Amino acid sequence: MRIGLVSDLHANAVALDAVCDALADDTPVDRLVCAGDIVGYNPFPADCVEALRSGRAADRVGADTTHVVEGNHDRAVRTPDRYRHNEMAFAGLQHARDHLDDDQLAWLGALPVETRLADGRVRVVHDHPTDRDRYVRPEQFPALAPHLGDESVFVLGHTHVQHHEWVDDTLVVNPGSVGQPRDGDPRAAFAVLDLPEDGAPSLTEHRVPYDVERVRSAVAEAGLPERTGRRLVDGR
Repeated sequence: MRIGLVSDLHANAVALDAVCDALADDTPVDRLVCAGDIVGYNPFPADCVEALRSGRAADRVGADTTHVVEGNHDRAVRTPDRYRHNEMAFAGLQHARDHLDDDQLAWLGALPVETRLADGRVRVVHDHPTDRDRYVRPEQFPALAPHLGDESVFVLGHTHVQHHEWVDDTLVVNPGSVGQPRDGDPRAAFAVLDLPEDGAPSLTEHRVPYDVERVRSAVAEAGLPERTGRRLVDGR
């Protein structure tokens, strides 16, 4: 089984399209997994929600199932005031709330905090497995050992930094951010997990360029903070 892993789309439909094209053309997958934060920051929340909710993204990459967990921005879209201290996050959440319909908001609100697939071999959350909203940066992956169970692969996002490593007998993966990378590489990040019936899983990290200037223009047209678009250029 091959599984496409994405996370932290953050309403960047242009980057998501580029990732879907790359998966369809070069690395077809059987399942598509999103580790949360579909909305927030960028100007295309409805497009990103519908791509996952309708199964359109899965169809584009040849996958027969989509698995999605809730990110902190997905959870906060109805109550953006909790991010008022962060201009970019607050503005992006307000924009999402104003541009999502009731069905889309309900779908986000019903997303699980955790999901498992492949008979429990793959476990997916958005952030820390036991401490919601806590960042787990690459150097902190080994500290996850007490929180891991019998899964072969543990997937998380939240930091927007692409990384994977073995922690004891579990492959821990952050596929990076599709819509707002923060590791100095502005290209959209994703990963492909190979999960054989017998044998150890393996992972390939991928990056794909997309039209950043198109997103920056849309950020300006939407009245979102200028810095929201500018940071996409630097991958910060």
